[in-house]
Amino acid sequence: MTSTMIRVQFHFVSSLSSRLSPLVAALLHARAFSLPTLLNQRQSLRLIWNPVFAKNESERAIDHEEINTVVTLAVEMNTIVALAGRSPNPWPRKKPGSTPRSPSLLSCTVSLFAVLFLFVFFYFSYARVSTSPSLLRGSLQASRPSRCEPRIRALGQRFLSYAPHSGFSNQLSEFKNAIVMAAILNRTLVVPPVLDHHAVALGSCPKFRVLSGREIRLAVWESAMELLRAGRYISMADIIDISSLVSSSMIRTIDFRVFVSLWCGVNIDLACNNQATGQSPLFASLKQCGSFLSGFNGNVDECFYSVDEDCRSTVWTYQNGNDGVLDSFQPDEQLKRKKKITYARRRRNVYKALGPGSQADSAALLAFGSLFTSAYKGSQLYFDIHEAPKDQRIQSIIEKIEFLPFVPQILHAGKEFALTTIKAPFLCAQLRLLDGQFKNHRKTTFLTLKEKVESLRQNGPLPVHIFVMTDLPEDNWSRTYLGDLAADVDNFKLHFLQEEDELFIRTAKELAVGGHGLRVGFVANSFARMDKLQKQCSPRILADVLLYIEEVICSCASLGFVGTAGSTIAESIELMRKHDVCSS
Repeated sequence: MTSTMIRVQFHFVSSLSSRLSPLVAALLHARAFSLPTLLNQRQSLRLIWNPVFAKNESERAIDHEEINTVVTLAVEMNTIVALAGRSPNPWPRKKPGSTPRSPSLLSCTVSLFAVLFLFVFFYFSYARVSTSPSLLRGSLQASRPSRCEPRIRALGQRFLSYAPHSGFSNQLSEFKNAIVMAAILNRTLVVPPVLDHHAVALGSCPKFRVLSGREIRLAVWESAMELLRAGRYISMADIIDISSLVSSSMIRTIDFRVFVSLWCGVNIDLACNNQATGQSPLFASLKQCGSFLSGFNGNVDECFYSVDEDCRSTVWTYQNGNDGVLDSFQPDEQLKRKKKITYARRRRNVYKALGPGSQADSAALLAFGSLFTSAYKGSQLYFDIHEAPKDQRIQSIIEKIEFLPFVPQILHAGKEFALTTIKAPFLCAQLRLLDGQFKNHRKTTFLTLKEKVESLRQNGPLPVHIFVMTDLPEDNWSRTYLGDLAADVDNFKLHFLQEEDELFIRTAKELAVGGHGLRVGFVANSFARMDKLQKQCSPRILADVLLYIEEVICSCASLGFVGTAGSTIAESIELMRKHDVCSS
């Protein structure tokens, strides 16, 4: 009787597990809860589970906790089941003359542990449903709409969204590419927030190891929702001045917050509240809408179209006559075998693939994943539209966005620091020393700086003023060339901006009040909550504007600029210097 009860209960749990947690399902379906197998496989389960489903440290912690809990309970159940089933018979044969033994105690014990297992299993599984992005995807797929809500079609707009990632310079590069894409396809661009540095990572295009479009879109959605809830939301248009592009009708834009309010049918300003929780009905609606807009519900005719082609298979082009041809960069044979790659990278005309006459063209929203690109082995990784001689409108936009300035508050702050704090001709040194590939090239970076500094010391007035822009904390400057410069006060005077400086704090407050992101772009006549959105969703926590002000300061360095080779920040500063931002 007891063995039958155990089998029935585990069959019941197992049938539910497929709808709740793949990890728990795998454990529950393990044969007989083999103790050595479970203990030996505990670490391998983590290694398999984390890269596929867990996207951040907190989720990985939940996964590990769930693994440990389920394994521990399984071990306890294994012990009980072992006691109950050491022989093929449910109970030992009675010895001649022995007193019959009552099964009631063991039966109650097994039943108690089975109920306990069910309770804890449901607790952890449902906790994951409410907090885990990986389970959010599956749990919301059932409610797939067959068409767009009438309010979406009534807007009379066709939108284009994308998923920014990595550091600010990469996000700005993607923003420029998105402007070109939206212009070519005649769509209104959804302007995203500025994400924290590396809050979302794409992966590696050269290694053919990247997140899919829907995965990275969902990661960006969740990061944006967290920025809103925490009062740290800053739009790309709060930092980069696109007002001239919009006012001249070169492009059409809509702020992400306004777009979400209209598309999802929610009052997004209510999410910009530190009292709001992830368990509220508002956030439940936002989760469901985020899953749809990420593409986990599939494409919906005349409503939503997900661009699934990424840098592993596609390089987007425009009007160059090579649509469909193989790109010059292809995975080598070793990588093909390792990644089991059966496709080739092709150059595709974005207008033919996603423009008039295509299935995508009728969709109210065209959703890209990453739009990041860079030169690689004689080609571009994903986006190769840098001129359009046959289309003067697009060519004008490409030329216009080569340099997009910061908003006036940031420009004024950088110029003010150069004029009132440094108050002398100076050299700017942009030294990226800690992350990525740059930490391995410290000697080369310092050597380049030393050559420039020695030239100024020998030929110019002393002390030489140097503005230092670096990710290396000042406490760690000792035993580096920066420490040597700081100690030589007769020949050099170092300057740097800090987050506690009055200029930094004042500029961040001005940006919060400015609200440029909500002041430019499309707003439907039916949208009556702009005042509440501006009031509720202005940042409660000061934005980190240090990088932006530093870049402006470096653009004003009249004695020259020394940047870190390969850094996109250095490229941005060089572009600002080329356009003479400091004197404008």
